[in-house]
Amino acid sequence: MTALPDILTLGYSFCPNDTFIFHALHAGLTPSPLPVQEVLEDVQTLNEWAVQGRLPMTKISYRAYFGVMEEYVALRAGGALGRGVGPLIVTRGDVHDLNAQVVASPGALTTAELLLRQVYPDVQVVHMRYDDVMPAVQRGEYQGRHIAAGLIIHESRFTFQNFGLSRLLDLGAWWEQETSLPLPLGAILVRRSLAPELQWSLNTAVRQSLEYAYDHPGAAMGYIRQHALEMSGEVMQAHIDLYVNNFSLDVGEEGQRAVQELYRRAVQVGAVKASDLPLFVSQP
Repeated sequence: MTALPDILTLGYSFCPNDTFIFHALHAGLTPSPLPVQEVLEDVQTLNEWAVQGRLPMTKISYRAYFGVMEEYVALRAGGALGRGVGPLIVTRGDVHDLNAQVVASPGALTTAELLLRQVYPDVQVVHMRYDDVMPAVQRGEYQGRHIAAGLIIHESRFTFQNFGLSRLLDLGAWWEQETSLPLPLGAILVRRSLAPELQWSLNTAVRQSLEYAYDHPGAAMGYIRQHALEMSGEVMQAHIDLYVNNFSLDVGEEGQRAVQELYRRAVQVGAVKASDLPLFVSQP
């Protein structure tokens, strides 16, 4: 077992769903087994840090989680799963088939790109920060390469029309039609080497932080707005309403089946190796 740290470093994104969930825990408004120090980064950076084993507790995409299961295990609380929450493929012009075309992607370790490659197995991708995707598609190029479409996540689904873009495919709707399951997007991970009692205590702490946010909806608004500087209040609230739901309180049986199916598909296409390790923490 890993020695107990004095302070737990917790990584999560700037997105309103994460800052809404973790505000109370970060601010000390709810109990925690350890003092928490937050580190905010974009999800792709957090994905890459997880590959390096950099943080003891971190937000990560489910696709990235499948590649670091030896090091980490997912909490049941705090994640992002749901219906109508999927990434979108957007274009500027009349594009229909993306095979052999270049698509702007927010990262190889995102759930979004795993879905993209299932729909268009011969697609080419160029990687960039998620908030650079829409401008690249609007210009039609990135670093000298022609961009046919973009893969957008987070709040971009509410603002892509402002860039003159149109939706080619909702990958979440595609997933739901294929599987009849909610789409797993992001999970909160802790080191698998932490004591099971501590893992479960952290799961409880995250759930209580979210419950506090629901009970005191105005408490986190300043913190959320601080990290969503270019987002209107309406978009900020829409983001929270879409990505924070009952699956964020507990993944539940249906959520577990959804994660297992996404994992099965990732193994099937050779993106990750199969493992018998449990996907989620359990109560000791």
